[in-house]
Amino acid sequence: MSLSQPAPLVLRDHRFDAAHPAVMGIINRTPDSFYAPARHVELDDALARAGTMIDEGADIIDIGGVRAGQDGDWVTEAAEVDRVRPFLTLLRERFPELVISLDTWRAGVASACAGLFDLINDTWAGADQDLVQVAAREGSGYVVSHTGGLPPRTDPHGIDYGPGDGVVNDVLRVLEAGAERAVAAGVSPDAVLLDSTLDFGKTTQNSLRLVATTDRVVSLGYPVLMAISRKDFVGETLDLGIDERLEGTLAATAIAAWQGATVFRAHDVRATRRVLDMVASIRGDRPPARSERGR
Repeated sequence: MSLSQPAPLVLRDHRFDAAHPAVMGIINRTPDSFYAPARHVELDDALARAGTMIDEGADIIDIGGVRAGQDGDWVTEAAEVDRVRPFLTLLRERFPELVISLDTWRAGVASACAGLFDLINDTWAGADQDLVQVAAREGSGYVVSHTGGLPPRTDPHGIDYGPGDGVVNDVLRVLEAGAERAVAAGVSPDAVLLDSTLDFGKTTQNSLRLVATTDRVVSLGYPVLMAISRKDFVGETLDLGIDERLEGTLAATAIAAWQGATVFRAHDVRATRRVLDMVASIRGDRPPARSERGR
């Protein structure tokens, strides 16, 4: 398996690279997130969870106000702002050095939260074409994603990218074009994150293949984000429910980390941090915390 040298990610004064890949902890300000422990509707609860994640090794906290899939009620832009902006404000006040990610596909939401985030996690592949302009204006990072052309909150159906590595080639084409568009808009190249966006517009076989070929996305020359945590492709592969997908998640995490992914979006921060540190040490990018045995 390839040992691709990952491009570093730089957000504010923080640099994430092969020696220290970033864990992106997930906090959803939603009552219907697919993974119940990630639901943090009350502000005090969300803030406490953020503190725990930081203690467990989170480098970035990703805040979302809308469930990704089509299940659940539609959320208006105004309601999304009401869910995320107060918490972003509290998070910035309590943890001023923390790298904060805003998970939204709406330019209006990002504009309403100006000054409160360091990264826009656009999981719907530029559905709102003005969103990347907000990232550039704010001097923030920007996640370029791949959804196979599906609009926001659409679950995949009848997906077919053709034979062989068709899905890989499509992902590479879309991500490269999206990265070039972000840079042209004014986003710094070392703040552009590429996300194959597993599950979104993809079959389980597609997502498995994309994990196996993470190094091809890394080779595009931008930092790479992997959002693997407890997703359906893990559950379908192992025939497990959401609450039982940790081991499968961590196996895929280790494989993607070995190939050079830089950021990992995770519900289970402590376990993910330990896996990433171990992989970085095996790769030779991170020294062991101590090395006394046999001396």
